[in-house]
Amino acid sequence: MLYGDDIIEEVRSRNDIVDLISSYVPLKRKGSSYFGLCPFHNEKSPSFSVSRDKQMYYCFGCGAGGNVFTFIMEYENFTFPEAVRYLAERAGMELPEQELSAEAKQQADAKVKLKEMNKMAANYFYILLHSKRGEKGLAYLTRRGITEETIKKFGLGYADIYQDDLYRFLKSKGFSDEELKDSALVTIDEARGGSDKFWNRVMFPIQDANSRVIGFGGRVMGDGSPKYLNSRETKLFDKSRNLYGLNFARSSREKFIILCEGYMDVISMHQAGFTNAVAALGTAFTEGHGMLLKRYTNEVILSFDSDEAGQRAILRAIPILKGAGLTVRVLNLTPYKDPDEFIKELGSEELRNRIQKARSSFMFQVSVAAGKYNQDDPEEKTKFQHEAAKLLSGIREPLERNNYCEAVSREFFMGVKELKDLVEYYGTSGYVQEKPKEQERRPAEVKKEEKRQEPQKLLLTWLVNEPVLFQKLAGIIGPDDFIEPIYHGAAMLLFEEYERDGKVTPAKILNQYTDMEDQKKIAELFNTTLKLKPLPEDNDKALTDIVRKVKEDSIEHKMNESNDIMKWQELIQEKGRLAKLHISI
Repeated sequence: MLYGDDIIEEVRSRNDIVDLISSYVPLKRKGSSYFGLCPFHNEKSPSFSVSRDKQMYYCFGCGAGGNVFTFIMEYENFTFPEAVRYLAERAGMELPEQELSAEAKQQADAKVKLKEMNKMAANYFYILLHSKRGEKGLAYLTRRGITEETIKKFGLGYADIYQDDLYRFLKSKGFSDEELKDSALVTIDEARGGSDKFWNRVMFPIQDANSRVIGFGGRVMGDGSPKYLNSRETKLFDKSRNLYGLNFARSSREKFIILCEGYMDVISMHQAGFTNAVAALGTAFTEGHGMLLKRYTNEVILSFDSDEAGQRAILRAIPILKGAGLTVRVLNLTPYKDPDEFIKELGSEELRNRIQKARSSFMFQVSVAAGKYNQDDPEEKTKFQHEAAKLLSGIREPLERNNYCEAVSREFFMGVKELKDLVEYYGTSGYVQEKPKEQERRPAEVKKEEKRQEPQKLLLTWLVNEPVLFQKLAGIIGPDDFIEPIYHGAAMLLFEEYERDGKVTPAKILNQYTDMEDQKKIAELFNTTLKLKPLPEDNDKALTDIVRKVKEDSIEHKMNESNDIMKWQELIQEKGRLAKLHISI
């Protein structure tokens, strides 16, 4: 860790988790917990639980869970040190100088260096654009109608024609070849030295949601290839977790976000007053992008190129966005190819009118299907009607399906009754496949392993919910009896904290876990609700059975690990005494 445990715990304790999460997600109180829609996956019924007592959150739908640090790291895409600093500042707390281990210091220094390089490179490109050497780049942007104010806002720049220009600049600032080779800004060759990734290009600094430069895109001057070049992924830059322009769009007052294809589309949109425009970063639109957008809006308007490739991209993006729980509409830019051309020819006011009239994603899909058939040919028109009916049969909500049936029949001159009959036919003939289950059937050996681990998991959950059991189980069960590594680690922390403080604080224990998957498992452990039986004696029996099973597995594990005959005899006797074990809550 970058800070001492005491500092980490103070930061955590001074940020109430309900207050923090409710500033991101609407929560409603139910009993002792608060519930809302999970920000990490799409759901219609709230399964995201936040506990003020435990100072933890847990989603019973997707398994996301943790404390205030985990939430900020996941939601804001922060590293752990960044989350600590953010929460300390939120609590008005001044952090001491960091005490780093050698390994942690090396990793932290590498990220700091990378941030410095990106920032310096962005500044260098910006200054170069406004120099004699950058005239070609500035002329290109001016020709595209980009103002100086917009250039400054987005930090646009220029990479010179020399292939080692940035390399020599960064070397002059003290960066080593070893540091530079991980930056994605230059390529290091032992024989030929360093060469720039970007040269003879107008440069677009890529910023994360918190306005930190994490990568670059470059548009070649002239007929070079590729036309647009993007940074490869680094420790800072993950294409599936970032969108170009999101650092501005997240603060927009509009209730929707406009998703464009490229850098220039976003820049033109913002310059025209549409500051809620973003674009994917030279990669296919992913589920990660969909969930990222869901954090900031409930509606997305697609503004892709009006050519065939753009239409295909829209059709690929629609199910991803809808799968993230977003309402999706499609902007009609015809007769122009992209937002930039549209704004230049018809102006921002006309674009605003088009945005207000943007079509629902479903009607767009139907219109694309209609375009594949000759509507004046009876046979072709019949084929289209069948395809439209198949699309409609995929709408599961009856009222929505009925409304769309009427809308399609009006727009494409089809009898509404005949269309509904055809939709019903496809809906009942097995054409509409069941949605795939979220989790495929797991192999038998995986289930067997999980069944073996279940008693350890349940006993730890019981200890968290009923701390009095630490005293009742003294001399019977200890941390070493939890043989599964992750549960052994949790048991060590729980027993140690109870012995020291006479209580357990789940959120404090979670601070010890840095791996996100481990955090999810521990969060699940601490948020499981015990199903207690009406009669006390039944609960006593259930608890005794769980303790006995954990102890039996522990003894068998020790026997497998030992070749000492005397030790075996002791373990066999200990196992025999378990038959008389009885624990009362």
